[in-house]
Amino acid sequence: MKYTAQTDKQVMHSLPPLRAVLLVQLGTPDSPHTGPVRRYLNQFLSDPRVVEIPKIIWQPILKGVILTTRPRQSAEKYQTIWTDQGSPLRTNTQAQVDLLQAELPDYTVRKAMSYGEPSIESVLRHWQTQRLDELTVIPLYPQYSGTTTAAVFDAVTRELARWRNIPHLKFVRNFHDNPLYIKAIADQIRSHWQTNGQGERLIYSFHGVPERTLHLGDPYHCECVKTARLITKELDIDPELAMTTFQSRFGRAKWIEPYTEPTVKQLALNGHKRLDIVCPGFVSDCLETLEEVKCEIADAFVSHGGESLNYIPCLNDSTDLTQVLKSLV
Repeated sequence: MKYTAQTDKQVMHSLPPLRAVLLVQLGTPDSPHTGPVRRYLNQFLSDPRVVEIPKIIWQPILKGVILTTRPRQSAEKYQTIWTDQGSPLRTNTQAQVDLLQAELPDYTVRKAMSYGEPSIESVLRHWQTQRLDELTVIPLYPQYSGTTTAAVFDAVTRELARWRNIPHLKFVRNFHDNPLYIKAIADQIRSHWQTNGQGERLIYSFHGVPERTLHLGDPYHCECVKTARLITKELDIDPELAMTTFQSRFGRAKWIEPYTEPTVKQLALNGHKRLDIVCPGFVSDCLETLEEVKCEIADAFVSHGGESLNYIPCLNDSTDLTQVLKSLV
């Protein structure tokens, strides 16, 4: 048969309908070096969902100041957590894909990154050639935020808007109060306590966002607080022993409080010696958990008189997280 575009369409129409699940993470540079980190940060910080400053004001600051100094600093931090397999975020996300695929043999499960590779657009375009009929998108952010979840929605719908034949679409907005997720985090904490003992306080550290996003109607802060409250209830501990804080502040604007690092410093100054810290806003360990929390914030606690800030890992490739994701599908 002579190959033509019409032949290609006939072949595609003969394919069985594809049911797919797309797990989306924020992203990661290709390597822990200045050039790749600069490209990643440029893409990330150029998204108006992430930085809501008008481009005419923001781009000169980004290009002229931030991208000349921050990539080198960030690259040095990435180098402290990089493994032989690459970025922990990338390897953890691939493990989550593989485990979920084993649980959902009737689906095709893949990962994508909002920034970096593989991009959302590239994965969707590949599926388009395979007669994609049903698409479930799960942004791997338990709590909804316009800076993260909505950015995934933008990328998915921007690509699908180019298609003539769009698939059935299910978009998972959040899972901050999903009972399986709450229990999985609580069980992770219990397991840590059984092995290492329980600290004097339990710190929930979520990624921060500018305070103005809360006033503009973003539900992120409220969903973080609810997640922490539900985990505390599941653990059946005194609420006074748990604290909700926010990390990763960037720039000079006020971000939602209390900030994690000043909080643990003050607890150390107040005489607390052992704290436990967990990050229920992340399903995968990454730069913000392994370098910022486990290293920087832990060092700040010790330097102010504490003895140990014990980091409790994310769910990563646990069977518990697999069951959470399966329930969402």
